[in-house]
Amino acid sequence: LPDWHMLSLFGVGAVLMRGAGCTINDMWDRDYDKKVARTASRPLAAGDISTFQSFVFLGGQLSLALGVLLCLNYYSIVLGAASLSLVITYPLMKRITYWPQLVLGLTFNWGALLGWSAIKGSCEWSVCLPLYFAGVMWTLVYDTIYAHQDKKDDIIIGVKSTALQFKEDTKQWLSGFSIAMLLSLCVAGMNCNQTFPYYSAVAAIGAHLAHQIYTLDIDKPEDCWKKFASNRTVGVLLFTGIVLGNL
Repeated sequence: LPDWHMLSLFGVGAVLMRGAGCTINDMWDRDYDKKVARTASRPLAAGDISTFQSFVFLGGQLSLALGVLLCLNYYSIVLGAASLSLVITYPLMKRITYWPQLVLGLTFNWGALLGWSAIKGSCEWSVCLPLYFAGVMWTLVYDTIYAHQDKKDDIIIGVKSTALQFKEDTKQWLSGFSIAMLLSLCVAGMNCNQTFPYYSAVAAIGAHLAHQIYTLDIDKPEDCWKKFASNRTVGVLLFTGIVLGNL
C-alpha cells in the first residue's frame, strides 16, 4: 500500500478503536456516570439510548475496525486482534487499581507497535518498544491531569485513579513521566536513524510539557481540561517531527 493509503487506514482505525473503547467505557460506567456532574449527560447515563442500542453501535464500530485490520498483513492482524482484551478490560481497572491510567496507556498506544508491523510485516522492537513506552508515559501525563477534574466525585463513588494516588505530589510524578517519555522518544529516534527535525520536535514537546505541568492547577477542573486538551499540540509536534525527519 502507498504511504498515504496506509496513513489514512490508520487514521480511520484509530478513530474507530478509540471510539469503541469509549463506548465500552460508557457501557461499563453508566451507573457511575449518573453520579458525576460532568458525565451525567452522557447518552447511556442520561437514558437517551438503551444498552441494546449501545451494543449495536459497538458492533458497528468493531466491524468497521475489523475491515481496516483485514487490509493489513497477517502478522498485523494477529497483533491488532491481541489488543482487544485490553480495550474491553481497561474500563474496569478504575474499580481495582489506582493505576487505571497505566492500563489506558497500554491500550491507547498499541498503534505504535501496529504501525511498524503494517509496513514491514514484523516489529523492530528496538524502535517499537521505546515508542510504545513513550506513548504510555504520555498517556499517564494527560490522563492523570484529566482525572483531577473528577477526583471529588471519584472519592464519593469509590472509583480509583492516579490523581487520587499522587494527590499533591502530582507535578513531580508528571515531570518524571515526561522525562521518561522524552528519553524513550530519543532512543526510538536513534534506533531508526532519525534526523534533526525529529529531535527538534522532541525538544519542543519537552518545552510544551514543562509549561503545561508548571502552570497546571490540579484543583481547578477547567484548568485541568484546558491542559488535557493542549496535548493535541504534543501529537501534532511529534507527527510533524517524524514526517520532516523522514523527508
